[in-house]
Amino acid sequence: MTKKDGIIIIDKEYGTSSFGVVDSVKNLIKAKVGHAGTLDPFATGVLIILINQGTKLSNFLMSQDKVYKAAIKLGVETDTQDFTGRITKTKSAGGIKEEDIRRNISNFLGIIKQVPPAYSAIHYKGKRAYEFARNGLAVDLQERDARVDYINVLSVDIPDVWVEVGCGSGTYIRTLASDLGRSLNVGAHVTFLRRVRSGHFNVSDAITLKEIKKHNDNDKIEDFIIPLKDALKGITEAEVSERLAKKIRNGYRPLIDELSWREKGSSSLDKHIKVVMGKELVAILKDTGKILDIIRVFK
Repeated sequence: MTKKDGIIIIDKEYGTSSFGVVDSVKNLIKAKVGHAGTLDPFATGVLIILINQGTKLSNFLMSQDKVYKAAIKLGVETDTQDFTGRITKTKSAGGIKEEDIRRNISNFLGIIKQVPPAYSAIHYKGKRAYEFARNGLAVDLQERDARVDYINVLSVDIPDVWVEVGCGSGTYIRTLASDLGRSLNVGAHVTFLRRVRSGHFNVSDAITLKEIKKHNDNDKIEDFIIPLKDALKGITEAEVSERLAKKIRNGYRPLIDELSWREKGSSSLDKHIKVVMGKELVAILKDTGKILDIIRVFK
């Protein structure tokens, strides 16, 4: 049993749901466990697991940028927008050229519109959308903004296209592939999806569930829990005294001048401040003027 707070970076394997990973870790280490950003069961790669007070970091970690590697098959559409679904439409992609793909991809950069997949974990009428879709019920999800920073074409061997996508939180790669296929007038679906980076954490930082079990059996699992203070990379950091830390933890909103600055932030959470005392994360504050708002407190 661990009482340590923080996060574990897991390389999720194929066929396991994000919730399944959470349950497995929870049963192993007997702690409060959550995750920051769902991965489809067929997808692999970076899944940030939150341990104890680490669950308070969910919104901050989920909102950070992502990088995916994906394989797209042109000419076949499915109801799930991936290879696990039912084929709904086919059309020959033999006439598609690599230059056609590269030209059309440019239309999917920047702020774009997406309708989330019916088979997704997005909330819909009090449930997950996929709960309705799996029961054959219609899901009317609304179009919303998504941000795509880049799409690198890694290889083209029609009908298969491999890409790397850098994007903002909430961007659906399955939908991106489906929309690209429709823009080429042949349809498409995803046959491989791997999250290679989430925020500042790369898949090279990750360990598998099997490795977690092994380290847990050897009483070394805490060695792989990233402390709260180190889980929020790229956020402006400030040091406080023990006296001020106690006041903040009790609800005191400090003045900007009371903080000792340690590191300038480089993430999208530009107005947030990570307040630390030595190796402890005390609180996350938000700069709204002279007095700082308390967003989260860690005790």
